[in-house]
Amino acid sequence: MKTKRRAPRARLAAVGIATSCALFVAGCGAANEGGGGGEAEGQGASGSISGAGASSQQAAMQAWIAGFGDANPGATVNYDPVGSGGGRSQFIEGGVQFAGSDAYLKDEQLQQAQQRCGGSVIEIPNYVSPIGIVYKLDGVDNLNLAPATIAGIFAGQITTWNDPAIVADNPGVQLPAAPITPVHRSDESGTTENLTEFMGEAAPQAWPHEADGNWPIQGGEAAQGTSGVVGAVNAGNGTIGYADASQAGDLNMANVKLGDQNVAPTAEAAAKILEESQRVEGNGDTSFAYDLNRTTAGGAYPVVLVSYLMACPTYPDQEQADVAKAFLNYVVSDAGQQAAAQAAGSAPLSENLRNQITPVIDRIAAGG
Repeated sequence: MKTKRRAPRARLAAVGIATSCALFVAGCGAANEGGGGGEAEGQGASGSISGAGASSQQAAMQAWIAGFGDANPGATVNYDPVGSGGGRSQFIEGGVQFAGSDAYLKDEQLQQAQQRCGGSVIEIPNYVSPIGIVYKLDGVDNLNLAPATIAGIFAGQITTWNDPAIVADNPGVQLPAAPITPVHRSDESGTTENLTEFMGEAAPQAWPHEADGNWPIQGGEAAQGTSGVVGAVNAGNGTIGYADASQAGDLNMANVKLGDQNVAPTAEAAAKILEESQRVEGNGDTSFAYDLNRTTAGGAYPVVLVSYLMACPTYPDQEQADVAKAFLNYVVSDAGQQAAAQAAGSAPLSENLRNQITPVIDRIAAGG
């Protein structure tokens, strides 16, 4: 990781993977076009950093790395989308300089990360996106599902598409008497944690389980990573799963029925959740973790993930510190957020939140 590269833009590569385009097929074109986000922050940074984590961020991460690299040809940023759990573990163990995670650090992992970083850890929201309830059902292109119905399907209690609960959510729609095949993640995932948190809060009778990054019950079909779930749902009929909306491809996504509203999984609707949620107390002034309000109304989409970047305030190497500071500043900048919105359909951070986060990023420095 010490080798510097002089090239037109920073490289997106997976740690231990031969080619980035093999891993990020959909995003390679975007990277080659430079991200489209405008002028990058911190021009002139030179050095190399590596990160790992959430696969949900992959389209946005590709745009960030490309846009950042346009202004920093001496910098190399690598990102391995191993999943949120793997990213947090690698960061805590010191294997990477930053991590992406669809869930904030809690309890023992927070303490371990603080210890790794020398007392405090930077934890900032960088990517806000709806989690799509993706499905493939011949003849049904528009589907509304109440929280209790979603929970019943993934709990294995609702097993056919013409179940009375689904019929009640979709008056006038012809639903087939076909079996439902729910698909969940086989790996530890922040997307899973966000979905299970939503079901537990919005439909506790149908989903009496704690939020968990590992799928907590038996049954259904399991697939590795976001792309695995999308692929498994797309390969069948009567299948249903969950994935970051930016990765849904041609799959249909259900609207969430909240009272008399059917809320679509749009970036705008997802962003409303963060405005109505509270920052977690007790994690330190460098942590911007949020407890999301999953039962809000008023047009907010409740099945949403807020993905975070995790970094250290100090690094043992000046070049690592410079690149980390410049890269994180670009990610949360207006240019970076617009690049992610264009590439992944995510909701840009508000100016108010950006103004709170930037001073924390600016503290990054080299230290003992």
